[in-house]
Amino acid sequence: MDFFLDVLIDSFWDTLELVPFLLLTYLAMEALEHGAAGKTEKVVREAGKAGPAVGALLGALPQCGFSAMAATLYAGRVVTAGTLVAVILATSDEMLPVFLAHQEAPARMLAILLIKIVCGMVLGFAVDAVLRLLHRAGDGHAHIHELCEREHCECDECKEEESSDAPVHEHHHHHHEDGPHGRLWHITRSALIHTAQVTAFIFLITFLFGLMIEGVGSDALPQILADHPVRAIFLSALVGMIPNCGASVTISELFLDGTLSTPAMLAGLLSAGGVGLLVLFRTNANMRQNIAIAAFIYVAGVALGLLAAMLGIVI
Repeated sequence: MDFFLDVLIDSFWDTLELVPFLLLTYLAMEALEHGAAGKTEKVVREAGKAGPAVGALLGALPQCGFSAMAATLYAGRVVTAGTLVAVILATSDEMLPVFLAHQEAPARMLAILLIKIVCGMVLGFAVDAVLRLLHRAGDGHAHIHELCEREHCECDECKEEESSDAPVHEHHHHHHEDGPHGRLWHITRSALIHTAQVTAFIFLITFLFGLMIEGVGSDALPQILADHPVRAIFLSALVGMIPNCGASVTISELFLDGTLSTPAMLAGLLSAGGVGLLVLFRTNANMRQNIAIAAFIYVAGVALGLLAAMLGIVI
C-alpha cells in the first residue's frame, strides 16, 4: 500500500510541473486555430491534385481537430482520399504539447514532424495515383449536399455552400462570438479544457506506468520492449489508432521515458490522427472506404516503423 501512495504522489507532482507549459502551449494553439482555421480549410479545398502535399504540411500544424476537418471534407468529396491519408499521417495531435511541456529539444520535435510530413506526402500521392489507375478516384466533384442529407441539414443551404465554396464545417459548427471579449473567452475556455484533458491523461499514464515499474522492477518493462522491438512497433501503431488524444499522449510519454524506441514511436505517432478516423466513420456513408482507409493507416504506421528499425533511425 505504501508504494501505491508513493507512486500516486510522485505522479501528481510530476504532472503538476507540466501544467503551466501545457496551458501556454494550448493558448497559443487555440489562438492560431481560431484565427487561421477557415483559411487553412480553404487552402486544402483549393489544392486540387496537390492536396496530399498541402494536407501534410497543414496537418503538421498544431491545430486541434484538423484531421476531423479533413475527414469531413473527404466525406463531402471536397478532398481526395490521398489528402485525408496525408493529413492523418502528418497530424501531430498531442505530441507537440507533450514535448514542449517536457522542454524537449526543438530539433527532436522538428525531426519527427519532418518524417511525418514526408511520409504523409509520399503515401498520400501514392493513394491518389493508385485510385486514379483503378478508376476509383471519384468524379472530381464535391458532394456536400449528400453529406448534408445524411446529417439531416437544410439541403438548400448546403447546395448554396457547395456552389459558393463555403467551408463544409461552418454549416455544422457555428461559433457565435461577441467581439474581442467573446473570442478571448472562447480561446481561453478551449485551452483550459484541452489542458485539463491532457493533464488527466498524463497523470493517469504516469501513475499506471509508475505502478507497472514498481510492480515488475525498474528495468523490466524497457527490457521487455527491447527484447521484442517488432512487437512494440505493432502494438504502438495499434495504440495510435485509438481515436482519442490519449493515444499520442501515451506514445509520446513512453518515448520520452525511454520505454519506446524511435521506430515504435514513429509507428504510433504516424497512425495517431486524433479523432480524424472517428469523424470519418461518423460522416462518410461508405463503410468499406472507411475500413480500407483505417487499415491503410495502420499498415502504413507499422511498415514505416519497421523501415525505421531496418535503417537504424534514432531520434
